Amino acid sequence: MIFVRDKGRMCNNILQFGHVYAWAREHGRTAVSMRFAYKYPFFRISHTRWHCFATYVFAKYAAKFGLLPVAGFHSTEGNPEAQHLLETRKTLVVEGWEVRFYDLFLKYKQEIVGLFAFDERILSKVMPMMDTPAVRLGVHVRRGDYKTWHGGKFFYSDAQYAEVIRSFVAQHHNVRVEVFVCGNDPNLRSIKEAVGADIPLHIPNGNAAEDLCMLSECDYIIGAPSTFSLVASMYHDRPLAWIMSPTEDLHFDRFDNLFRNIL
Repeated sequence: MIFVRDKGRMCNNILQFGHVYAWAREHGRTAVSMRFAYKYPFFRISHTRWHCFATYVFAKYAAKFGLLPVAGFHSTEGNPEAQHLLETRKTLVVEGWEVRFYDLFLKYKQEIVGLFAFDERILSKVMPMMDTPAVRLGVHVRRGDYKTWHGGKFFYSDAQYAEVIRSFVAQHHNVRVEVFVCGNDPNLRSIKEAVGADIPLHIPNGNAAEDLCMLSECDYIIGAPSTFSLVASMYHDRPLAWIMSPTEDLHFDRFDNLFRNIL
């Protein structure tokens, strides 16, 4: 059994586990997510076999006291020793953001999406508000740690997000566009004023899973470069445009390409 752990945010954990799950699936092994065994009870995976707090505790302390080997994928240059452990040890812990099996991930992508299907309690909150004939534009506002990440390059103001939104709406002037905004800024409602009353804009302030589900149901997704918007695009293969600069035109792409180019 392969126990998968990391300290990143929810969507980092989804992608990291997806890579290990795909490798395990290809080689007839079983992968268990330590994070989704206890921390994020919003998805189908959290209710599958072995995903419980007892599993998390066992794997954590077995690794801590040297009872389980740990394969650490922490370098973009790869780690032959970690790969050797993964291939030769039947039971171990895998950690690190740089564990990547892109082709296998794509091979088993639909299974991964199924594992991270949203619980009914999430769907019941999100789906009613998505029932609109309009083109649904999802906007992910990333602030918080982005004030310093990459020197604040992707930390955008309300006015900058508003300009991007208005530009998208202008390009779709022949259809009605409704905008659905989420993010990690507690003052998101200030964006509504920046955008203007002429564009329908929704800010439901859901939890992380509700926000992810909402984005995934949109027809188009935009936002600062982030695994959150990336994972949202994965569910239904929605076009995603990362705002590399608020003054540049948006370039939409699909998950299968974008997930190979995470910053």
